[in-house]
Amino acid sequence: MNRYQDILGRINYGLFLAIVLLLPYPQICLRYAVVLWLVSWLLEGRWLSISNLKSQIANWRYILPILLFVLWFGFKVLSGWWALDYSRWAWQMERYMTFGLVLPIALWGVNKYYDWKQAGRVLVISCMVAVPVYVLWMSWLYVHPDWIDTAQLTAAYPDQHPEGWREFVAEYMSVYKHRLFFCSVELFGAVMAWHLFRKKLIVLIPAMLLTLSAIPLTGSRQSILTCAGLIAVALISALPKRYRWRYGVGILLIGMLIGGGLLTLHPRMQEFNFKAITQMRDINYDHDIRLNIWAFALRHPEDYRAHGVGAGQSESYLNTQFTPYYIEHGFHVHNQYLEELIEVGIPGLILFLIAWLAIPFCAPPGVHEMAWSMVVLYMMNMVTDCMFGKFDGIALWLVWILSILLQSYAQRKEQTPRNT
Repeated sequence: MNRYQDILGRINYGLFLAIVLLLPYPQICLRYAVVLWLVSWLLEGRWLSISNLKSQIANWRYILPILLFVLWFGFKVLSGWWALDYSRWAWQMERYMTFGLVLPIALWGVNKYYDWKQAGRVLVISCMVAVPVYVLWMSWLYVHPDWIDTAQLTAAYPDQHPEGWREFVAEYMSVYKHRLFFCSVELFGAVMAWHLFRKKLIVLIPAMLLTLSAIPLTGSRQSILTCAGLIAVALISALPKRYRWRYGVGILLIGMLIGGGLLTLHPRMQEFNFKAITQMRDINYDHDIRLNIWAFALRHPEDYRAHGVGAGQSESYLNTQFTPYYIEHGFHVHNQYLEELIEVGIPGLILFLIAWLAIPFCAPPGVHEMAWSMVVLYMMNMVTDCMFGKFDGIALWLVWILSILLQSYAQRKEQTPRNT
């Protein structure tokens, strides 16, 4: 029996490392890895141990954020009672099931092979390798355009052909890995590199250069602001504790101003036509997409603010507000907060926000920087896109939240001998 558990324990941890390794790459690989990882954890049989459960419950503070995410997921499940399209509701429940399945893992824990530092090193290496891999792949496609003449690309980018390196990457990167999600993983890799190698500059410098190069390479506008926020978190964490609250807000605001200044220089900012937005014109695909969608979505907040229209129903609701051009293209909300407000109303949105804020407040002191980095990255990126609209965002959440949990337990074990 022990040998059986040991083999399954090694397989389970190996699959977790596989998930970490695959984060920068297309989500189809991640789906299989996550499912196999969950199955192997169940087969390992830790959930049958009462002693494991009691030990983990004693650390309830670390598990609380995951419990709050499960409650939010439960509210999504409950919203099926008033959802009009059950197929869309079921589709979102299937995608979001990871939020419910992570709680048993947090309650019963993982095996002895789990090492957050080793997993972090795998992530950093994968993120470093991913940048040249995508550069080579995009270069190959640019030289061999026949390779991109597929039904998927034609449907996604009709009558468009790249006219340069920047435009090429910006257009076709999203088909293989959406630029915001790719940059999110790369920024996570940069955060992990900072934590693991800040005293080893010979490793830290190339890791930072490669991971952060994803932002100018893909042309992601939101990632510029997110990067500024993460740098601000690192600067605030470097301050003595007594000065963090005093100067922390100022550093964060200065970081946002610098990031905003850099953002105004971004070529893609020329797309915005604020006059057209205020007049609610039915303009073409290439301009003002997100701001127009938000304006359409906010036309009648009384439709959803009480309890929402149901999980997975936001696109259907938007079609009742859109002009014909937007209905034809079937755009989603492009804002996670607005999607939550539409689907589960103000109560669901509040629970969602509390779950996020609980992550840093429930983490022990030595894990605060990593926890705040996660919250800043997600909460900023959720302004311009639905981070949970793709499985990439859910898988990234899974790895990051478990990394914080593993760090919390490791820190507790280190402190226990000192206290005894």
